[in-house]
Amino acid sequence: MLSTELKKKIEKLIKSSKVFLFMKGTTENPMCGFSMLTTETLKNLNVDFKTFDVLSDNIIREGVKEYANWPTIPQLYVNGKFIGGSEIVTKMAEQGELKKLLS
Repeated sequence: MLSTELKKKIEKLIKSSKVFLFMKGTTENPMCGFSMLTTETLKNLNVDFKTFDVLSDNIIREGVKEYANWPTIPQLYVNGKFIGGSEIVTKMAEQGELKKLLS
């Protein structure tokens, strides 16, 4: 069960940007292929986004999985709403849905 403190910390991160990505590594140095694919997808859409490297904080890493009820990283949020992981983001981008959501 997520502590109130951890939930608030996660929500503060998510609300720090219109588009927020929990990922493994950084945009300059992604540490997994799925994180790299998601950041490249966002960059290709010329989207400003913030990230958090879950490898730097295991409590956040496990907390976001519970927070979103989603077992994997990366996790994309737009306007505070959970969108999904790499596969969903890629599919949405291919179908033009992601660009609409971000505009």
